[in-house]
Amino acid sequence: MLAEVLEYLNLSPGKTIVDATVGMGGHSLEIARRITPGGKLIAIDRDKESLEIAQEKLKEFGDSVEFVYGNFSDIEDISKRLKIEKIDGIVLDLGVSSFQLSAADRGFSFTREGPLDMRLDRNSYISAYDLVNNLNEDEISNLLWSFGQERWHNRIARRVVEERQKNPITTTAQLSDIVMRAIPPRYRKFHYRIHPATRTFQAVRIAVNRELEALEQALARIIPLTAPGGRICVIAFHSLEDRVVKWAFRKAAAAQEVKILTPKPLTPAESELCSNPSSRSSKFRAAEKI
Repeated sequence: MLAEVLEYLNLSPGKTIVDATVGMGGHSLEIARRITPGGKLIAIDRDKESLEIAQEKLKEFGDSVEFVYGNFSDIEDISKRLKIEKIDGIVLDLGVSSFQLSAADRGFSFTREGPLDMRLDRNSYISAYDLVNNLNEDEISNLLWSFGQERWHNRIARRVVEERQKNPITTTAQLSDIVMRAIPPRYRKFHYRIHPATRTFQAVRIAVNRELEALEQALARIIPLTAPGGRICVIAFHSLEDRVVKWAFRKAAAAQEVKILTPKPLTPAESELCSNPSSRSSKFRAAEKI
């Protein structure tokens, strides 16, 4: 939803903008073009590989872009370190990038054989392997329901525990196969508009990276850092993320800290859905600091 990001950030030369999930630099490239000369872009990502790609893509802007390897939940510390008192706009594009999904060795995809990893930051300690092979049945069941809203969470958790008693679950293909076999046969094909393992992989990934916790912390810290008139834009890819953003904005609006610019979330235009089908689940929300 690049067009929406550029419109709602209200960009102009000289502004200080934070791309808190720079990824490979798609949004940042267009942002940097609109705030230079004189502007400053802070490009943050917890995935070092993606950050390196973004650095190459944005090298033409030189010192106008500051790259930060870190978590957007640490925005307060990052701002202090860079001596930035107020920001004029920030965008958070949540979820996993196509680059991460296509890399089998990252372990995010149930369609590609790879190690059971799912860490956005490869330097973090806990991986999907650790959770799947060490949590007890109730913990796995609760994780699948809380973070994936998976209907068959009890059956999947039971099957995971049964299978790992024979051998550790080490690959994405193993976990995907376990999920498929745990779901009743009549539901595997006809009652899922998405792959049956989608919700399980989403839930494990969210837990591994503590994504909802990081998002809540980030939003609580971003609002005080944003200058009056500054814009906060968030793209969520599932209902759990979107709910966190919605309530954070509502709470801040009730405290007269922000004005909500999108009473209802925006969704991709038909033209974007045709060119980028993976955007179908995205929801965009924006608020302006008062």
